[in-house]
Amino acid sequence: MNILLYILCALILGISNLSFADSVLKSDLGDQKSVEVTVYNSNIGLVKDTRTIVLPQGKGELHFMDVAASVMPETVHIKPLDPLNSVSILEQNYEYDLINETKLLDKYIGKKIKLLKENPYNNQKETVEAILLSNNSGQVYQVGNEIYLGFDGQKILPQMPENLVAQPTLTWLYNSPTAGKKPVEVSYLTNGLNWKAAYVLVVDESDTKGGLSGWVSLSNNSGATYNNAKLKLVAGQVNRAQDLMAVGRVYAAKAIKMEQDSGSAFTEKSFFEYHIYDLARLTTIKDNENKQVSLLEANDLKVQKEFIVGNSPLSYFFQIYRTNDYKVPVNVFINFKNSKENNLGMPLPAGTIRLYKSDSDKSLQFIGEDNISHTPKDENVRLKIGEAFDVVAERKQTDYKLIANNLHQSSWEVTLRNHKKEDIIVSVLENMESYGQWDIVTSSHGYQKQDVSSVKFNVPVPKDGEVKLTYTVQIRTAY
Repeated sequence: MNILLYILCALILGISNLSFADSVLKSDLGDQKSVEVTVYNSNIGLVKDTRTIVLPQGKGELHFMDVAASVMPETVHIKPLDPLNSVSILEQNYEYDLINETKLLDKYIGKKIKLLKENPYNNQKETVEAILLSNNSGQVYQVGNEIYLGFDGQKILPQMPENLVAQPTLTWLYNSPTAGKKPVEVSYLTNGLNWKAAYVLVVDESDTKGGLSGWVSLSNNSGATYNNAKLKLVAGQVNRAQDLMAVGRVYAAKAIKMEQDSGSAFTEKSFFEYHIYDLARLTTIKDNENKQVSLLEANDLKVQKEFIVGNSPLSYFFQIYRTNDYKVPVNVFINFKNSKENNLGMPLPAGTIRLYKSDSDKSLQFIGEDNISHTPKDENVRLKIGEAFDVVAERKQTDYKLIANNLHQSSWEVTLRNHKKEDIIVSVLENMESYGQWDIVTSSHGYQKQDVSSVKFNVPVPKDGEVKLTYTVQIRTAY
């Protein structure tokens, strides 16, 4: 009798343990201990979600919830943090068939549901049974022997259909050798995370110094919120393989919320062939949010303003017939060196630099903007700001001779007028053609050869003055 009782208790205990192991468990943000988000400037992010999950011994099903809606399921990696309490994942499914009215009704096509209609005048409610015949561009119901095209009241379903989830979920079939708490780090790549840099450069009255501030603009459209996250940004072009068979999912975009976080700083370090910018504090990255975080501040930056006149090619091989002088734009550039000696020296992520300057009323005004590529330290930054208003340049051909079948001689005059209140230097860039041998025969000013096809004249122009640059060039072609 005692033996039979022992066997019966063992069977009951075994059935109880089996039921416990086979039950569906859930893990949400309540189990989360920390989260780290690394964002690349190519619309992807790496999420590292550390949680402590309580599991029974044996096999079972676990719903790992609160993951990004744009997660790439094939990139999920589970790392047990305690070797003595490890857990193995036997199978993984990503469930993103989210609940909405259309999908709920689709599950009940051909089945009975209830229709509830309320009369607002007498406050009476009426419920009828109906069969949902169609849910395509509106609902079609059968009530008794009649067909209803649409219904203004509420639709009542008997229960939640299977295979629909309220939020994106990773479903795992696991095997846990022991029961208890299982600390794990779950990492995955997700689309919808991106960042870019934006800079503000304020130049002083003399256009020789400036202050540079940089901001990181971080956008999160991944379908998840990351609370108190450790944030890292990676600058550089990361190659990604193209999956020609992949089918993309489109998620509806919500209104973007703007938020600024000031008084923070990133620490920068090199990593492989990229650079990582590590935020020194935790931050919350909300879904459908655009967040701006301070990146850098640099004062007393030495800058240089340039006035540059360029020309177009293919004008040295024939005579130009023009009655008036040809006006060409005088472009304005601001240059500075990204070096420690220049109070900077930090690798600058690609972005837009917007320039400002105070007017006579000490009011800051926008003067132009330009994009920069990823710029390492000790490299020069060159920004095109716009065109000069008070500096005029006119170019004309003063002579042309065909000395031989393959030898062309052309004479030019560039007139520079400076209506500003200070003396300036205008750089005149002349393109001499890369497919011919050229030689400047005479010139009124000295020049520097820039490359195989161009020269640069630096011409001082006094305030309210005019200077004429003249030169004659011979070009010998191969034919």
